[in-house]
Amino acid sequence: MKKNKFMVVSGFLGAGKTTSMIAFTEYINKNIGKAAIIANDLGAKNLVDAGYTSTTGCSVTEIAGGCICYQTENLVDKIRRLRDVENADIVMSDIPGCGVGALDHVYHKLNSDYGEEFELAPFMVIVDPERLRMIMPEKADINLPEEMIYLLSSQLEEADCIVLNKIDLLTDDEIEKYLSFLRKACPNIPVFAISARENKNIKEVVEYFMSHESKLKVVDIGYGGDEFLAAESKLSWYNRRFFLKAKDGKEFDCNAFIDDFIESIRMKLVKNKRNVPHLKIFAVGGENDFGKASLLGIDYKTEYDKKIQKKYNKLRVVINIRAACESQLLAALIDEALKEVSEMYKVDYQVFFTECFGMMDEGKE
Repeated sequence: MKKNKFMVVSGFLGAGKTTSMIAFTEYINKNIGKAAIIANDLGAKNLVDAGYTSTTGCSVTEIAGGCICYQTENLVDKIRRLRDVENADIVMSDIPGCGVGALDHVYHKLNSDYGEEFELAPFMVIVDPERLRMIMPEKADINLPEEMIYLLSSQLEEADCIVLNKIDLLTDDEIEKYLSFLRKACPNIPVFAISARENKNIKEVVEYFMSHESKLKVVDIGYGGDEFLAAESKLSWYNRRFFLKAKDGKEFDCNAFIDDFIESIRMKLVKNKRNVPHLKIFAVGGENDFGKASLLGIDYKTEYDKKIQKKYNKLRVVINIRAACESQLLAALIDEALKEVSEMYKVDYQVFFTECFGMMDEGKE
């Protein structure tokens, strides 16, 4: 029986893992065979990434409620289903942006217990220029806790191949600067440069991981140690699904609402000297009319993958936030922002689902 190919796509919060997987999948589906995506997250099933990916026509399924590192049987079941039902030649899954340890807990586990069934593609790590500056010689201060450096450095140690994303934001000289650093910091590891958003250099990366296997390195990243615990303790997860409805029935500017909602959250975090490595909103106004917006930190502007095309008097919204902030404070700030902006736009909101937890909150299972 031909082995099914599986690949983990790791990388820090906001590096562009989902956008990259979509670009890889679309290229494979058009030129090689069939690919499918698993969207993985620590929270429950209310993921912006899964919702957005499904609009692209890519085959996607979710594994929620915890990292795939600790859901081997569930992961294997999902890979088999995508292989058998969707005829996927390769299945790729991200891991949460704070995730480390998947090389050991996922790859080595699959190789040991399911080696006859799955072929493991190179363990991929996506990096973006801005986050990379934290560990470069200039050690840029991008207002994230210093403990985050451990996560980014550990992710690079696990890599079989490294992909520098978002080169559409860089000059040629800047691209070479980042690539040179990565080659020196991670010798003997292939390094690629892409723009997933603009589908630049995707072919080169796909051809590499489709024709190579993981080296199944054994690395000691201090998983579970003091540095790991210190980094995890700085992060909180927030997920909410809600519905907006104009009080007077009149249509409103949905993109403007999203802009102001994100800006209100950003300013409240600034005031409290906290940060948000990644905030994502997926909103649906009408059939096939949706928007996806992201914020990659309090010092940055809101980015759009797609804006809503028309005004509506109703809007369905999912928001995912990964913040360097205490969970109780984060929840309170989001509540304040939603109430204030809803009043500004004269809309009522109904919340269907909310969860907020710190990675090290007492009582969290």
